[in-house]
Amino acid sequence: MEASFIYEDTPDQIKATRDVKKDMELSSPMDRLICGDVGFGKTEIAIRAAFKAVSDSKQIAILVPTTILALQHYRTFKERLKDFPCQIDYINRFKSSAQQKETIKKLEEGKIDIIIGTHRLLSKDIKFRDLGLLIVDEEQKFGVASKEKIKSFKLNVDTLTLTATPIPRTLQFSLMGARDLSIINTPPPNRYPVTTEVHVFNEKVIRDAINYEVSRGGQVFLYITVLPIFMTWLIYYASFALMLKWL
Repeated sequence: MEASFIYEDTPDQIKATRDVKKDMELSSPMDRLICGDVGFGKTEIAIRAAFKAVSDSKQIAILVPTTILALQHYRTFKERLKDFPCQIDYINRFKSSAQQKETIKKLEEGKIDIIIGTHRLLSKDIKFRDLGLLIVDEEQKFGVASKEKIKSFKLNVDTLTLTATPIPRTLQFSLMGARDLSIINTPPPNRYPVTTEVHVFNEKVIRDAINYEVSRGGQVFLYITVLPIFMTWLIYYASFALMLKWL
């Protein structure tokens, strides 16, 4: 499965993967924190850990804080494991009640190997036939009640936590040895560093930056807190998008 990865593994990825697999083969449950910047390959390590658990006939639960991230992970796992007999599904508010009930039923019967979901996975009606691995993405975004529920999962299953910004308590546990820690410092090959610039409000600067990103096929996240300004920019870029479509 690892040979099908289209990118070159970084040294930190190789070491983290090796450590995770070693932990999963121990008699005691794994509790490892993978810490690395966005785009440094944490998800690929989680996919490899999930594949190893599926190979041992175990179920995997992947807990994420948002519905969008659940869908994103679902597509990523589905694409990476498409050549293997893994049943992957997700559960979030985008699914109807009937669809959720069907997913929960399959999960309890063991017909789903990997389930990806938000806080919905922590509900009382969620039951697993044989849960072997819990993967938590961005643990710091879950509330106290959710974390207490997560603790109950950790008692007898392997746990892998992924984060780019660990909370002080989680980091302290890792540094003092209560949790195992893997740090991914090595960026992927040919990765450009993130450039951060601070400007006063300037429409030309914003317009040029967005036009450059769109022209190269990139994506733009524009966060505006003032509604009138938001509507003005929305109208401008809606017409700009239509123009690109016509071209």
